[in-house]
Amino acid sequence: MRAFIFPGQGSQKIGMGVDLAEASPHAREVFEEVDDALAQKLSAIMREGLEDQLTLTANAQPAIMANAIATLRVLEREFGVELAEKAACVAGHSLGEYTALCAINAFTLGDTARLLKLRGQAMQEAVPVGIGAMAALLGADIDKATALAEAAAITPTNSREVCEIANDNDPTQVVISGHAEAIERAIALAKDHGIKRGIKLPVSAPFHCSLMQPAAERMAQALERTPPQGFALPLYANVTATRVTDPREERDLLVQQVTGRVRWRESVLAMHADGVEYFVELGGKVLGPMVGRIAPEARVTSLVTMADLEAFAKECS
Repeated sequence: MRAFIFPGQGSQKIGMGVDLAEASPHAREVFEEVDDALAQKLSAIMREGLEDQLTLTANAQPAIMANAIATLRVLEREFGVELAEKAACVAGHSLGEYTALCAINAFTLGDTARLLKLRGQAMQEAVPVGIGAMAALLGADIDKATALAEAAAITPTNSREVCEIANDNDPTQVVISGHAEAIERAIALAKDHGIKRGIKLPVSAPFHCSLMQPAAERMAQALERTPPQGFALPLYANVTATRVTDPREERDLLVQQVTGRVRWRESVLAMHADGVEYFVELGGKVLGPMVGRIAPEARVTSLVTMADLEAFAKECS
């Protein structure tokens, strides 16, 4: 059994998708459709823009999605490997959950691009720049990270700030999010909690914590107007790490995802427990290593280049 998985923010880089677009008209069509949907030359930023343009959340989110869907479109139309036939389920990390929903026809490509553009803008605008921060805790399991977050939330005057688990990525890496001062305290206290190191992340907002509530409210309104439709395959949702097939349930989970924890480690374990033995990452090489640390006995591959796609298609034939 295979799961197709889709990466989240941090996997973007200038030049992403260029080789695919040069090699395949199907990839070019994806980038053109996203440009049209956003009334923006996002593909130009991806191809040759400035790094700080691409890393803007409102650009990075639809760009990462477009690159992954272009990869899938080439796999299906150039090489005849249909997702619905070759996968048992899908999942995505944070924004990657929207990509996964697009891949299983729950959202159109244009709607996915517009939703992610809005999601990025809403998350950026929810908290003024400088108020929030995020940090990766290396060598931290979820128990150590939880204890650290609880300790760091207490201010020197004994009041509380937000310091919460944002991403449970794998057994060795957890990301925390919240008020900037609380995140700084967590980094300083990391070794006291048996954690190798805390590294502040170069992000402009504290994603996946309760400070994102204004963004969640905006996404609730957007998803009322553009709800997910029927799924071609089951999806494992970030906030519950459980199998979802009901579009109405998934709409609510997408709203919760804005402020909720990305339970990636638990999602991979759940898929593996349900019989998935092969994880196929499309459009990046970020999730594959995480899966390798979560379920070492599972097989993992990442599809980025035409050569990757050709090799995988041969394997599927």
